[in-house]
Amino acid sequence: MRNVRCGLEARTKILLLLDDQYCSAGELAHKTGLSYNVVMYHLRLLDHGGIVGRKGGRKYVWLSTGVGQTRLT
Repeated sequence: MRNVRCGLEARTKILLLLDDQYCSAGELAHKTGLSYNVVMYHLRLLDHGGIVGRKGGRKYVWLSTGVGQTRLT
């Protein structure tokens, strides 16, 4: 349970950026100050939950699906 707060903070940073624009994992890492591996870990968790999705070819662009906001309302 000790990593819950760090995970929440990381996912919040990622989701706030994805609400405004599409970003690659590298761009998210740069803009949030998190490592690329941490960003990918959280993107996979969010993707599994249907909260974010990806599109594109070799270089994926991540986007918010809006599902997370729908669940809150």
